[in-house]
Amino acid sequence: MKLLAELFAATAVTPAAPVTVETPSDWLIAAAGPAGAPPNAGLINLIMIGFIIVFFYFLIWRPQAKRRKEHTALMQGLSKGDEVVSAGGIVGQITKVEDEFVKIQLSDSVEIRMQKSAIGATLPKGTLKSLDGS
Repeated sequence: MKLLAELFAATAVTPAAPVTVETPSDWLIAAAGPAGAPPNAGLINLIMIGFIIVFFYFLIWRPQAKRRKEHTALMQGLSKGDEVVSAGGIVGQITKVEDEFVKIQLSDSVEIRMQKSAIGATLPKGTLKSLDGS
C-alpha cells in the first residue's frame, strides 16, 4: 500500500500558480489557460478573408450579375407581337412598347399596361394559341 501511495504522489500534477475564482466564467477562463496565437496567424487570417471574398464573388455576385444582364437584354429586346409571361404568371401578347411600360393583350377585349421589368420571359411564337386550344 505504501508503494501505491508513493507512485500516486510522484505522478500527481500540481498547479503552477494558485487561481482565484470569483464567478463560474472566471473558472472556465482560468481552466483554459493562456491562449497563444499560432506563428502564422496573420497569414492564415488573410487567406481566410480572401477565400470568403472569392466565395461571395463566384457563388453570389457573379450569377446575380449574369441574371441581371440577361433580364436587361430581354427588356430591351421586347417588340410588338412578342408573347410574354410576367413575373406574376400573366401570359399575353405585346401590342405596344413604351419607354418603361408595355401594353399586353390578354384576350380580345382585355389589355393591360405593365412595367417592362415585370416581364419574366418571352415565349415561342404560337404558345398562346396552343394554350387556348387545350
